[in-house]
Amino acid sequence: MLVSLAAAFATLVITFGPLYVGAWLIRGRKRRARDQRRSPLTGGLLRPPAHGLRLQMEDLRSEMESDVGILALTPAFFLGFLYVYTVFLDQPFPPPLLLLTLAAILAFSVHHIRLLLKQSVQMDKLRLGIDAELAVGQELDQLMREGAVVFHDLPGDKFNIDHVVIAPQGVFAVETKGYAKPNRGGGTADAKVVFDGRCLAFPDWSSSKPIEQADRQARWLAEWLTSATGEPVHVAPALALPGWFVERKGRGAVLVFSGKELRGHLLKARTAQPLGVEQMRRITHQVEQRCRDVEPQYRPDEASK
Repeated sequence: MLVSLAAAFATLVITFGPLYVGAWLIRGRKRRARDQRRSPLTGGLLRPPAHGLRLQMEDLRSEMESDVGILALTPAFFLGFLYVYTVFLDQPFPPPLLLLTLAAILAFSVHHIRLLLKQSVQMDKLRLGIDAELAVGQELDQLMREGAVVFHDLPGDKFNIDHVVIAPQGVFAVETKGYAKPNRGGGTADAKVVFDGRCLAFPDWSSSKPIEQADRQARWLAEWLTSATGEPVHVAPALALPGWFVERKGRGAVLVFSGKELRGHLLKARTAQPLGVEQMRRITHQVEQRCRDVEPQYRPDEASK
């Protein structure tokens, strides 16, 4: 009995072992190749638009690849074990244990399939968010021609501010939201959001949470800059909804724009407070130091670990 079980296990190792050995050899070869070169970049890079979302996408993609591998190999391993067991012992697998094993494989597969479906939905949301932040970032970068300084993905306390604009007209914290439009054949009605000063009303839902988030993050940035520079700094909160037509029926503390409106209207907002040249320079220095934390992707020191 023990000999048969050992033989069955050895057969499985022979079957699946080369896959793991091959993966280990390929990984080692890549590490040795990277050790022969070093990156020409020695300092941290500024964060690009949607940097935080891209990191989340990379982590999620790794999780999905791992879950797909587990979903493919685990049932095959157990079924292979059942097959080898019956071949070496020349007798059927005990029915109760067989049913229990098949039920466990089915439950395991259903759980991982549901997990992959949830991860797929989350991946779509991340892609939409990345596209939205890239679109808004490209519009805001045009303001540098007008003397503004633009930073992206400023790290805060367990959150990120999508964009920070520092200009003679004032400091702006811009939150970006990428929301998909309903596909109901309603034309412009499906692409319009109404802002009453406190709440956003989309064609099929409404919420005040994006407004509250933009205001909360701007207040945090104002407090941090005031502490970092040693002088009062006011930050005007703004919310960007790229791809949407914004109908404003009221005024609030938060500026709400479509993506295309940012370049022409952001610096004209009356809620901002003008900055002097020296104050603008000090604020820019503090924000730049906080955003310059992106390590070069080519890191042979990590490859050799």
